[in-house]
Amino acid sequence: MDKNQQGIQYMQEGKYEEAVKIFSEAIEENPNEPVAYINFGNVLTAVGETAKAENFYKKALELDEEAGAAYYSLGNLYFEMDKLIEAKDMFEKALRTGLDTSDAYFMLGMTLMQLEQGKLAMPYLQRAVELNPDDVDARFQYALCLANAELYDELIKELTIVIEQNPEHADAYYNLGVAFGGYKEDAAKAMEYFEKALEVQPDHMLAAHGKKLMETLNEE
Repeated sequence: MDKNQQGIQYMQEGKYEEAVKIFSEAIEENPNEPVAYINFGNVLTAVGETAKAENFYKKALELDEEAGAAYYSLGNLYFEMDKLIEAKDMFEKALRTGLDTSDAYFMLGMTLMQLEQGKLAMPYLQRAVELNPDDVDARFQYALCLANAELYDELIKELTIVIEQNPEHADAYYNLGVAFGGYKEDAAKAMEYFEKALEVQPDHMLAAHGKKLMETLNEE
């Protein structure tokens, strides 16, 4: 196992001091290799040293302007700092370098969603799901894009997969309730999903409101 792999293992185990030490050694041994700078930046990010982390990612990009992982890590850093325009630019650059990972597409999609650009987010979230069909978060966010675009049949299909993958996903049940209540005009099915959302999360205010609305409609 080389030093970068060893350092990543330390990070996964939460041994940040050991990770810092071994990544420092990797940089000393290969000062022109961007990977160790990216990994060092990831450790600094994990312990909240964001300004220092940013410098390490930028150093990696000075060494290799095609280092997709550095753009991706910078994107995550800016996303957490709520610098959404900068995050979007970094994720786009990561993809342009050929970083074809589910996480990269997901984070660009999420950034565009935060920027209220749901239509632009949709293809990236769709691609994230294609690359990692087991990613429940990506599939749910993709479903929200479909809801915004009023593509309800596709929405229902994706949300049905979400609750199969995670039977405790209250928001998925709620959105299924909305789809069946509004688009399908199936009050009984909508009620069933709102009740399921409340069973999973009793304080789900939107589901409670949806259930009340269905009860009112049934009384009329």
